[in-house]
Amino acid sequence: MALLQLPAALCADDGTAGTSLLDESRELAGRVAWPTTAARDDERRWDAALFTRLADARHGGGLMGPLVPRTLGGRGLSAADTCALLEGLAEGSRDPGLALAVTVHAVLVTVPLRAFGTPAQRERYLPRMASGEWFGALSLHQTQGASVAPAVTARRSTSGQDGWVLSGELDLVAGAPHAHHFLVVAAHENGGRTAFVVDRTTPGLLLHDGAPAAMRTCPWGRLVLDDCPVPGDAVLGTVGEASAEVEPLLAVLDWVFTSAPWLGIMRALARDAIGASRDRSLFGRPLAHSQSTRFALADLATRSELAEGLLRRTAGLFDAGGRPTLPQAAAARLFVASSARAVTEAAARLTGPLTPTGDRLAERAFRDALFFSEAGGGPAVLHPVIAAHLLGIG
Repeated sequence: MALLQLPAALCADDGTAGTSLLDESRELAGRVAWPTTAARDDERRWDAALFTRLADARHGGGLMGPLVPRTLGGRGLSAADTCALLEGLAEGSRDPGLALAVTVHAVLVTVPLRAFGTPAQRERYLPRMASGEWFGALSLHQTQGASVAPAVTARRSTSGQDGWVLSGELDLVAGAPHAHHFLVVAAHENGGRTAFVVDRTTPGLLLHDGAPAAMRTCPWGRLVLDDCPVPGDAVLGTVGEASAEVEPLLAVLDWVFTSAPWLGIMRALARDAIGASRDRSLFGRPLAHSQSTRFALADLATRSELAEGLLRRTAGLFDAGGRPTLPQAAAARLFVASSARAVTEAAARLTGPLTPTGDRLAERAFRDALFFSEAGGGPAVLHPVIAAHLLGIG
């Protein structure tokens, strides 16, 4: 199997159009999530009932298993259609934190299980993840591969059983407080790395508080593995080969799919900016009459359009028999992140000072876009990945 190719492409089981899926998730999120977005953000609150509604396919949800095959209880969608679902979720909810939590569970934890899990692992985890019964969690530091030193170590168990002992700490774990299981990449003494699926009930597994200032509606925590014994069947993929299997997959999944919600956030910000330009006045004249306002709106629209086209083209590579290369995914992430920050800043200027009314999207997006631009390694990781490809130096 080639390094950058999945065992099976993320191909759709049906021909559902991305546009209708975007509309579907936008309507659902606008109806069930948006009314409480501002309050949940203020309170740093995770709403388990909201997660259940978004997961319930019987009532228009089904957002938790878009890439899980239908035979295992998922929707069997393509990667491009999954991006459309995530765009609509963010646009309708106007909530970057909620969209990130859903993306980590529904894509970053789910897809490696689909790609590298044993039949028993897939049958145990994927149906319950797709239904929303089980929440999967992951440290965002572990989507950066070799650019980050391993924080968890693995050694063979000496108990006489076929198992492992994991030790270490992981912070920035999205979904930690409510997770049933965690995707963990651990290092061996010989330098190899192995991926594990570690259940919450594992002895020695501890959870502590720990949340960044941004993405306040995503549940965060710090995971401590204190000599945790895990069985041999907890290994995901090949022992010692995570750096060639799970980690490259995690990187492209992170760079592509956690970018998708920001297309929806940028559309929502653009609508707010256009409305403010028509409604607000400066020195007795509507902002829309100002040439600088019109230029700002044009730049905002152009950046949003280019980011959408690049990301959708990159996502489509998953559906063409493999997946994007690391440089392709890095370039898409780099441009979407820079566009998100530029659009957020432009929209904040045009919508003006915050008022007690409204849902304060510009405020949330301004704060969360900075987090997004640095997560996944940020430019410090993305630029070298792209440059190394251009220079042919690996």
